[in-house]
Amino acid sequence: MNLYTQKATAKRIQQLCAEHGYNINSLARAAGVPPTTVKNIVHGTSRNPGIVTIKRLCDGLGISLYDFFDCDDFRTNEPEETE
Repeated sequence: MNLYTQKATAKRIQQLCAEHGYNINSLARAAGVPPTTVKNIVHGTSRNPGIVTIKRLCDGLGISLYDFFDCDDFRTNEPEETE
């Protein structure tokens, strides 16, 4: 995951938490993931959160993966670097 995507993911989680009235701990509880996992994604420690984790966060928020990625930050995403 490139830095742009990493920051967009963290920003989106924060936006959705605000919209749904969650903080990091309450989202983690609702999603059934450790709070440190959510904190690491939001604070940039986790550089490549898995799609299963993102899906669990979406389930905790009551949204689909489509809804998670349906925002300007992901529509205008810079391409991933390939090696």
